[in-house]
Amino acid sequence: MDNGYFVGWGTLALINAGLAQGKNRSGLNWFLLSLLLGPIATFCLVLAEKR
Repeated sequence: MDNGYFVGWGTLALINAGLAQGKNRSGLNWFLLSLLLGPIATFCLVLAEKR
């Protein structure tokens, strides 16, 4: 596979971690979830309410 794919996926996971922390959620948990689910985790996080 192309290395760009992995770099993009990792970058998305980092962005999701920052977005989660902005919504008072665990950045680490969302980072790990994003590594598994990628864009689906982003979609869930965007729809989630701020705690």
